[in-house]
Amino acid sequence: MKYLVVICDGMADRKIEALGNKTPMEVAEKPTMDALCTHALCGQVLNVPVGMVPESDTANLAILSYDPREYSKGRSPLEAVSMGLTLGERDTAIRCNVVTLSEEEDTYEDKIMLDHSADEITTAEANELVKALNEKLSTEARHLYTGVSYRHCLVWQDASDTYNFDRPHDIIGRRIGEYLPKDEAGKEFLAFMKESYDILNHHPVNEDRRRRGLRPANSAWLWSPGRKPFLPSFAKKWGVKGAVISAVDLIKGIGLCAEMEVINVEGATGNIHTNYEGKAQAAIEAFRRGAEFVYIHVEAPDECGHRGETENKVKSIEYIDRRVLLPVLNELRASGEDFKVLVLPDHPTPIAIRTHSSEPVPFFLYDSTCENSGVAKFTEDECAKTDLYIADGSTLLDRMIVK
Repeated sequence: MKYLVVICDGMADRKIEALGNKTPMEVAEKPTMDALCTHALCGQVLNVPVGMVPESDTANLAILSYDPREYSKGRSPLEAVSMGLTLGERDTAIRCNVVTLSEEEDTYEDKIMLDHSADEITTAEANELVKALNEKLSTEARHLYTGVSYRHCLVWQDASDTYNFDRPHDIIGRRIGEYLPKDEAGKEFLAFMKESYDILNHHPVNEDRRRRGLRPANSAWLWSPGRKPFLPSFAKKWGVKGAVISAVDLIKGIGLCAEMEVINVEGATGNIHTNYEGKAQAAIEAFRRGAEFVYIHVEAPDECGHRGETENKVKSIEYIDRRVLLPVLNELRASGEDFKVLVLPDHPTPIAIRTHSSEPVPFFLYDSTCENSGVAKFTEDECAKTDLYIADGSTLLDRMIVK
């Protein structure tokens, strides 16, 4: 038996007036998903436990059967693992976005969060900014490491691993003063962020971006601290050899911690311009090499949700259907082996709020060996019509993998 999981990050949404009061899933032309779900087990699943923040680390841990209430230590340590960083017992890993803040205000606190991704800055450009920050702000106790695009990792010895930072994508359009560290425990974090603005705002990389009509990455924004993570081996837990394919360090980090094969795909970006065909081919080759379980994560719908890009969110769903799911499905069918396909978002990222929400998400589980009644189309409403509701996302794989 072969197992394919396709995570359409942030795909679930709410009704949008501009789409005729429909969701992107309802509007998107996704014939492969829709055809499979008519013969699949369909329903809703809650991947983020009640009371936990609806983040991708929490949700993807759950989908991979690791209860986030037990295993979640923050997303940054998982990203650090993916980046090849070894965390010591005293080290705290902290996510560091390079963001766009408004420039007109005299004080840092009065600035407005314009973009959590600085127009999805390229990794090459961001690396130059990280170098500049390290030249001025790196010490024996802390150092910043370049990740992908706007996502970077600050490792800080003896820093708090529980400090309550706000997520930058939650406060777009708002004055940042309400969300900055204010107490004595956050004093050094605030100083780092304020100094980063002075270093980055007129950096040559940002001046060049302005000339090209792009937003500058003119400040660091710290969030989601955590300590060294641990996950039990996925292969030992389930008895299958697994592989993970993703553009983002967070998902790669989960895979590495779970001792799964992590496959890097050239041109995988984490946005709508990612290498869809490359991800599909990587999955096909993994199955041919003997992988029994392949987990493909596509970030594009989530980024479109954060950016408020309705049309692109619809397109990203269509791209996943046609350029990722279809070719891998064709490979599984041609192999002559039995297989199962699980497709779902990890969490919703509604266009209306431009951040993650905690609602359950639709899913379908297709089994080539049996026929299920399914639903007419893979949408939020159609899946909600079924009687199947899984309140604990970490139990979802129990329905997929036969031990």
